Amino acid sequence: MNDTGITRIRKEFEDSGRSSFQKYQDLFVGSRSILKLIMYEFINLFVSGLPGAFGILLRSIFYPLILEHTGRNVSFGHHIVFRHPWKVKIGDNTIIDDYSLLDAKGETNEGISIGKDVFVGRNTILSCKNGNIRIGDGANIGFNCEVFSSSEVELGKNVLMAGYCYVIGGGHEFRELGIPVVEQKEISSGINIGENVWLGASVKVLDGVSIGKDAIVGTGAVVAENIPEGSVAVGIPAKVIKKR
Repeated sequence: MNDTGITRIRKEFEDSGRSSFQKYQDLFVGSRSILKLIMYEFINLFVSGLPGAFGILLRSIFYPLILEHTGRNVSFGHHIVFRHPWKVKIGDNTIIDDYSLLDAKGETNEGISIGKDVFVGRNTILSCKNGNIRIGDGANIGFNCEVFSSSEVELGKNVLMAGYCYVIGGGHEFRELGIPVVEQKEISSGINIGENVWLGASVKVLDGVSIGKDAIVGTGAVVAENIPEGSVAVGIPAKVIKKR
């Protein structure tokens, strides 16, 4: 988890006006409803970790009870963690692989919206901190990726994201010497990744960046500035080397 998330969570836990039970409801369940809490705990305890085809079947039955919307033929791997699940929308024929985390946390945000025919790879984190994440139809997110948003992060249709990519839509001011960066103002301009973009393995996309449709970003690149559509970019920081 990035520093922005850690700061906000720490401040919420330091709030002395709530009991530990209420903090758990607010941070993980996203509701003070006892019925929603019971459903959330039951699924985590008895359904989330079940292996094999029987586990997939039960998750396809029970997970839609706690999600805002679940399309047809959605497949859920085991040990998936949802936080604020009532703000998660998943389209038809989408696969969420094992050990993924979908965290739609926030007080005023809409949460996480995943289109149809999407693949979210094992160990991937989709994390909101009062922001929104929107993933277009046909997108493929590889293993061990992270998409973070504290404002607006959008991945267009058919985006291909290889393993170990990080799309980080937020950060901190760092101008004030003598004040730890973690205590300075949180900022976020958002990220937009266009249709048909291919991010190679271990690409990092920083806050405030737009990547135009049909662009390719080479393995290990750090994208700190906008990439025009149809371009091929590589390096640290990423620079356009040619047009497709």
